[in-house]
Amino acid sequence: MVNRQTYREAMARFGAAVSIVTTDGPGGRFGFTASAVCSVTDDPATLLVCVNRRNESHPALIANGVMCVNTLAAGQEEISGLFGGGAMEQAARFAAGQWHTLETGAPVLEGAVVAFDCRITQVTEVATHTVVFGQVVGLQHGATHDGLVYFGRAYHTLRRP
Repeated sequence: MVNRQTYREAMARFGAAVSIVTTDGPGGRFGFTASAVCSVTDDPATLLVCVNRRNESHPALIANGVMCVNTLAAGQEEISGLFGGGAMEQAARFAAGQWHTLETGAPVLEGAVVAFDCRITQVTEVATHTVVFGQVVGLQHGATHDGLVYFGRAYHTLRRP
């Protein structure tokens, strides 16, 4: 069996897009930074997000039943860090960006490469995390095409040719 630290070191070599996952509704307005986001199928358009159940956003995400996956652009490292955890209040995190909504009411970040507005269709618990499946009901493409990826415990710009 592979131990936790060995696995974490290996995953640091697994590059991934950086997203801020947001939600709003009866459970409150919350958001968190995530790199565990993946397409599931294109018919119907569905993606998944993995979230630690200890994350303060977790209860609101489940209660609200909606989420927006805001895929960050190059240069948005600072807002990624703000939503990445720590003691900062959610209101202060959201004050760092410009936001609007699409169909579900989940916050959409201005300047994101793309935003996937989703209704949560399924939730599955795996060990310490919850896998949240969302059917995409709205999309917004940003004007910026250079993406932000996390690899080797650092941010990197992914330039579009």
